[in-house]
Amino acid sequence: MATNRTFTMIKPDAVANGYIGAILNDIIAGGFKIVAMKYTQLTTESAGNFYAIHKERPFYKDLVNFMTSGPIVAVILEKDNAVEDFRTLIGATDPTKAEAGTIRNKYAQSIEANAVHGSDSDENAEIEGNFFFSQFERF
Repeated sequence: MATNRTFTMIKPDAVANGYIGAILNDIIAGGFKIVAMKYTQLTTESAGNFYAIHKERPFYKDLVNFMTSGPIVAVILEKDNAVEDFRTLIGATDPTKAEAGTIRNKYAQSIEANAVHGSDSDENAEIEGNFFFSQFERF
């Protein structure tokens, strides 16, 4: 069953390149409401916990290193059909394959430095949002 919330992170590459405002503007223009937002930096431990599902994959260590390389912006978003609509808005993981006008097409540098994370399911959106935000931090 589809929900009306999803989770995103503006990744260290996009933060370092000054794209926070532009990405948030694209998200709002896409009809999403910001329910919670936090500017923070992941530790090796917290990034490892967040990406634990990938622990046995060869890219895990590089992913953790990348995600701890600078600050991120964690955001819970609200809109009807949030997960699917947000994944459409951000585009393909590989920015060279992302449709024109999508967030990754406009702001990502590579498959690894792809500007934003977007939850891939309603269940993961809830888990990921709960990882970063208490109920008191949501509006």
